Amino acid sequence: MEKSQANISYLVQHLREKGAVMLLESQMRGHSASKKSYIAGMPSAWIKAFGNEIEVMEGGITQRKKQNPWEALKQFRQKHKDWLFGYFGYDLKNFVEDLNSDHEDLTGAPDLFFMKPELLFEVDEDSTIWAIKGEFPVHSNGRKSSSSFDLKLSHQISKSDYLKLVEQAQSDIYEGDYYEINLSHPLIFDFDGDSWPLYQKMKSAGPVPFGGYFSVDDFAICCSSPERFLAKKGKTVWSQPIKGTASRTKGADEKQIIQKLLDSEKERAENLMIVDLVRNDLSRIAKKGSVRVRNLFEIQTFETVHQMVSTVECEVEEAIDPIELIKTCFPMGSMTGAPKIAAMKAIEKLENYRRGIYSGAMGYIAPNGDFDFNVLIRTSIIKNQKLVYPAGGAITSDSDPLAEWEETLTKARALTNIKEKVDSPE
Repeated sequence: MEKSQANISYLVQHLREKGAVMLLESQMRGHSASKKSYIAGMPSAWIKAFGNEIEVMEGGITQRKKQNPWEALKQFRQKHKDWLFGYFGYDLKNFVEDLNSDHEDLTGAPDLFFMKPELLFEVDEDSTIWAIKGEFPVHSNGRKSSSSFDLKLSHQISKSDYLKLVEQAQSDIYEGDYYEINLSHPLIFDFDGDSWPLYQKMKSAGPVPFGGYFSVDDFAICCSSPERFLAKKGKTVWSQPIKGTASRTKGADEKQIIQKLLDSEKERAENLMIVDLVRNDLSRIAKKGSVRVRNLFEIQTFETVHQMVSTVECEVEEAIDPIELIKTCFPMGSMTGAPKIAAMKAIEKLENYRRGIYSGAMGYIAPNGDFDFNVLIRTSIIKNQKLVYPAGGAITSDSDPLAEWEETLTKARALTNIKEKVDSPE
């Protein structure tokens, strides 16, 4: 491997001009979740899906067809036995179960995008960049990204309307329709400027273990995710659901806040419900008897919150297609609720927008079938000068509606704290 001290920002901007770029970044030094970061670009082939409308570009030629997007991606990977970088949008659930998404699409972004990069770099913990595929581009003094951007909040659900949604969800829970649901709402901004400095600002506001940046054409994703959806290495597959949040406050006793979170029966119950759901998902792909909980109720600390994280893992047969593994567990249970299908049906009933990319997953699949995907939360989705930033949380029978509202605003701080010119939510 050739190594370089080339600047990450330069590589991202250079590759963005070549058609598409994805940065998957572990932003927290020493964090056990992930130690490697990747920069991928200059795709020689890609696949997009808008529902069952599939577009595939190979050899400079784009072809269109109608097909189940999961099957189309399987075929794409079988043809291109190489590194693939991309994302799965939440609404691909409709091709896993008998579900639908009838609400307004706020961005018009693809439900799925994966590319085969011709340039691929790995960044280690000391920021040294290694070339995995291709050669480092010559550093030039060409066009650089603007360092400025403006955000103006144009729409957000009212506090009273969100409280009514929480109360309706709790009524459904009392009726036995489901026992936990992830309920979200989108903050919508007018966006003027460049997505790359926005991503850098989000990173500086609060480093996370699963950050990500993606840009192609007029569309970008800026992700500050603390959560892993699913990863595979060899025969081991694991997931790390997050449920349970405590806000960090300046001057507060951090140890006391963490202990209060650990002692909270409500937060532990929320986490355990999703752990059981993930165990059930993994049992569908696992070798018999191999599903286990490695860490339960671990507290991880981020810039604005402490969160409760559990790790569930299993062993699988190596011959299983990695796309099938991902599909079986998709979407992440922490973003749906439990039981999973009932919760997803209720999300469609209670929320008034199509989630799209939010609560999907972004990551890579290696040539040997290993993979790693985050959960697309704390994420800005930008298209046509509109920025959509959803925020949500888990609702149970004993949730405090006002506290749930405040939690969504706390989670939105990854965006709303980055610049004084950003309007604060009411």
